[in-house]
Parts: sequence; structure tokens; C-alpha cells
Amino acid sequence: MSRFDRYLLSQLLTLFGFFSLVLVSVYWINQAVQLFEQLIADGQSAWVFLEFSALTLPNVIRMVAPVSAFAAAVYVTNRLSSESELVVMQATGLSPWRLARPAIAFGLIVAALLSVLSHVLVPASRAGISERRAQIAENATAQLLLEGSFQHPAAGLTLYIREISARGELLDIYLFDARSATQSITYTAERALLVRSETGPRLVMFEGMAQTLEATGNRLFVTRFDDFTYDIGALISGSGSRRRDLREFSTRALLWPTPGHLEASGEPLAVFLAEGHSRFAQPLTAAVFAVIGFAALLTGSFSRFGMWRQIAVAMLLMIGVQMLANLGAGAARSDAALWPLVYLPVVAGSAVAAGLLWLAARPRRIGGRQAAAESPA
Repeated sequence: MSRFDRYLLSQLLTLFGFFSLVLVSVYWINQAVQLFEQLIADGQSAWVFLEFSALTLPNVIRMVAPVSAFAAAVYVTNRLSSESELVVMQATGLSPWRLARPAIAFGLIVAALLSVLSHVLVPASRAGISERRAQIAENATAQLLLEGSFQHPAAGLTLYIREISARGELLDIYLFDARSATQSITYTAERALLVRSETGPRLVMFEGMAQTLEATGNRLFVTRFDDFTYDIGALISGSGSRRRDLREFSTRALLWPTPGHLEASGEPLAVFLAEGHSRFAQPLTAAVFAVIGFAALLTGSFSRFGMWRQIAVAMLLMIGVQMLANLGAGAARSDAALWPLVYLPVVAGSAVAAGLLWLAARPRRIGGRQAAAESPA
């Protein structure tokens, strides 16, 4: 790379880091406040809050990086133009295509960074968040099991444990379930255990009795059991079998999902393919944003009033490309055969960037007033 390329690339990377830091801070603080209220309300420590905050950072960076790349390209190009550096480079014979080379390299660097985030860091962080949430839910369930006091983990549910032994056994259990409008059930057992399962913690009661009182006719049914399992985890957490978030899956699992993957997420094949291909399309779209921001400002000439018109055009073009991305992703999620539409913003944005560079390379026509001044009297 020439000295000018290295200079321009260093400026782009420096401003990209600055804008990313600012945008990530603003977005992360907004999420951190909500996360802090939720975790502290559940009785979690500050360490758990910091852990969750760190796990959310990869996804936050992935979301703001395209905007940061666009802002860096626009800011650097506008500053070089206002300080006449671009004018000097163009006077030496460098074409807009040649000037765009460091901007393209910058876009590819941003795309590589986003690829690592999309394919590796974001799936790992989302899986870590889901695992920690499951552990916290189990811990919260265990905290409700206090001996010698009546607990009300949910509306219409009452739990009493006389004693918790040194081995973790729950002695003399009383569980009253009046959530149904048609019947109420009272469970009593000599002992019980709290065990883990795939759907959450379960209460296993031994040597007990279930008394069911029907609201119609006030009839009482008594059932004795040697062992009985009660899904207390799903009741307290408000969720049964958890659906896996698509962001937890690897890219390979999204592009070639198995029936088990489809069942675990509850999403159709079209959504899997759209999510998998978007992990390739989004980094390329961020690179296109950077080149559009650079090329749009090259179409203007030096002006003491700045290049606000070109900046506005660049922003409108970026919004238009993002709208194409949303439309393509929506169509791909509805039909598995339409997954190529995910790459629509990459193709359209590349065409727009090439068109802007072609427009900037065209010789500018002299205005009518200047032509009239140069004509003979």
C-alpha cells in the first residue's frame, strides 16, 4: 500500500474505533439499566450483572459496527475534502476508483471483524446467556424452598416444608394447588427431593397422598402414591420446555439443520436458512456501507459551506440499502427457496457504490455563468 493508502486507512480505522466505542456505550448502557433492574429484583449479585453484561457485548458490537463504519467513512472523507487533501490527491492524477482502494480495504476489515462476531462470538455468548438464565432459574426455585414457613411461589400455590435434612431431603411436604377454577389439589408427603430435568427443576415426593376437591358437587377424591413428580420449575419460571434461540446455533446447524434442531427452536426451515445466510450477508453489507459513505462524498466538489448535501444523499442511500435488507430477510423467512434474497442489499449496495464512483470519475461540466464569462465579447 502507498503512503496515502496507509494514511487514509489509519484514519478510517481510528474513527471507526471511536464511533464504535460511543455507540456501543450508549446502546449497552440502555440495555444494562434494564438488565440491572431485572437481576437485582431477582436477588442476584453484582457479579452476575457484570457477567450478563459481558455476554451481551458481542451482539451489541455486531449491531452498531455497520453504522460506525459508515459514520467513519463519511467523517474522514468530509474532513479530507474540507482540508483540500482530496483535491491535492485528485490533482496528482488519482482517479476516484484509485482513491476508493483504502475505503474498500477498510470495508473488508470491518466485514472480517463482523464475520468473527456473527459466526463465533455471538452464538457462543447467546448460548452462555441461556445457560446462565437456566441456572439462575433453578437457584431461584431452590431459594423458595425454606423450612418452617409457608411460601407462595405463584398465585394459587402454597408450599410448606417442615424441615430440610442434612442430605437435602425435604421432610413433611404440604403443597396446595388452587390455580384451577374447577378443582383444587392438596399434596402431602413424608419426604421429597428437588431434582433437575431438561425442562427445569422438579419436586419428587415419596409416600404421600393427593386430595382432589371438585368444585362441582364438592366431591373429594383421595389418591395415595409411593412417588409423584411435580413440575415446580415450569410453574415458577413461567416456562416449560424452552425454545432455543436461533442465535445460539452454529452457522453449520443453521444452513444444514437436522429435525432435532428444527424441533428445539420451533422455527421452520426457511427461518433457519435466512438466519444462516444473514451471517454472511451482514458483514458484506457493512463493507458496502463504508464504500457508499466514501463514494457519495467524492461526487461533490470543494465548497466552503461543506458537503452536507452529499452527506444527506449518503444517509438516504444507506437507509435504502437497509430497507432492502429488511425486505429480503422477510421474504427469505417466508419461503426456503428465497434465501438468495438475503444477499440483495449486498448486490444493490455494490451497484450503488460503483455508480457513485463512476459518477465521481466523470469530468465535471463548467457552469453556464463561467462559460459565458470566458466567451468573447
